[in-house]
Amino acid sequence: MSAILLASLMGAMTSCKKDNNNMSQTLRGAFVVENTAVIKDFVESGTFRGTGTPPVVFPGQTINFKFHAGKGQRLMFTTMYGASKDWFFAPENPGIALYNESGLPITGDISNQIKLWDNGSKDNMTGAVESKPITMVTMVNASSLMKLNLSYQADLSEFTLSISNTSGGTTNETPFSPGVWAISNVLGGALLNNEPFYKMGMLTNPEITAIAEGGNNIPLATKTMTATGVITGLSPVLIVVYQGNMNPIFQAGTKDMNNGLKEVAQMGDPAKLKNYLMQKQGIKKVYVAGDAPIAPGAKVSVQIESNPGDKIAYVTMFGYSNDWFYANEGEVSAQTKGDLTAKTALFNDGTAVDQYPGAGNNQALFGGKAILESKDISKVGTMYPVPQVSSVIKVSYQ
Repeated sequence: MSAILLASLMGAMTSCKKDNNNMSQTLRGAFVVENTAVIKDFVESGTFRGTGTPPVVFPGQTINFKFHAGKGQRLMFTTMYGASKDWFFAPENPGIALYNESGLPITGDISNQIKLWDNGSKDNMTGAVESKPITMVTMVNASSLMKLNLSYQADLSEFTLSISNTSGGTTNETPFSPGVWAISNVLGGALLNNEPFYKMGMLTNPEITAIAEGGNNIPLATKTMTATGVITGLSPVLIVVYQGNMNPIFQAGTKDMNNGLKEVAQMGDPAKLKNYLMQKQGIKKVYVAGDAPIAPGAKVSVQIESNPGDKIAYVTMFGYSNDWFYANEGEVSAQTKGDLTAKTALFNDGTAVDQYPGAGNNQALFGGKAILESKDISKVGTMYPVPQVSSVIKVSYQ
């Protein structure tokens, strides 16, 4: 055997050995996704006031404010009955229902929802300090003093509440003080706060006392704002191990290809995308971590396998949205272990019209049906107060 042939055979054997070693270097690790969102009682809140000096709502005047809400969410607001020692207006807990049993928005005159309450902190005649539980004032018809009217814009899931002071000329003529309003967040289909501002039959709190005794809405507004924020669940997480130079799940700047990403982004369902990817060339493995929504404070994990040169891509729905999803923004090597959160971004799938996150009635969260659109996939902008990525999700490969 010639030296040239022997060298050629030895080279081939060495090459095969290297390839076999490469294929046997299976990498294993736990892919972990945690929902790090901090629970907030309210999804949206704000204040209202009159337009004059002082900024109270006088008889004959009307003020308006806008807010967003989905089916099952409630509106709570409060303002002082100015001509009293310690009375305040507010709906009964947990607040005003905004949709009927059929899921249709309630509009028009809802004045019968307003009630008048005695804070129990001052004697009604002398103004002397007392300590009694909050009770309803039954000798005054609150709806004869305050008229409430709701209007609704369906595409935005946005309500406008008009509050009119109709007490002029009555025996209970009074101004309304600056007030506070809030929309309760939901989690697991239930309101997070069923008694947002006060508790009937219980002693009052300093924030309601400030409104009921002096019309000062600042303490309650401050407390409510601290407890206000967008929260979300996350859908089961799809993870794909692949080879190649293109993320097989999506490409920013292009439209959804109807391969299953839309079902993740709108409904949190990875089944169609998983089936598509398992048939796609260059895909090594497809995994799904979790089998139910991932609530704030919860996490899921799955053991994944890869080989040198493989890459990882992942996706999960921002559950309290119309079509948003978290995914890796750039390439992730399967050999990269550690915290991947910095590589994660929030994207808009461009297949459904956006509404206020966690307060849009067309969102799957409320059993709604998306209003379809066709736009390029892009990163979510600043139209809504969406928390930073790291405040909602932590992604790691361990």
